[in-house]
Amino acid sequence: MGASRSAFAERFTAIVGETPARYVAHIRMHQARQWLIDDRMRVSVVAARLGYDSEASFSRAFKRIIGIAPSHLRTVDGTSENR
Repeated sequence: MGASRSAFAERFTAIVGETPARYVAHIRMHQARQWLIDDRMRVSVVAARLGYDSEASFSRAFKRIIGIAPSHLRTVDGTSENR
């Protein structure tokens, strides 16, 4: 691309409205949300798939970005079934 990392980040932020890292974090958490709701994956499986060392660190990041704990999405239909 011919630009430094900081120049890229600055231009990306100007165009997209958020930093590349924040953008990628949002994409990852929306994918996680889809896995939790549509595929009914366990929180620990989603955390591992996304490369988190612990379920707790994933859960904190998920709640910070999505606004609710990932475990709440597992009970959308009124059950707390763990697959």
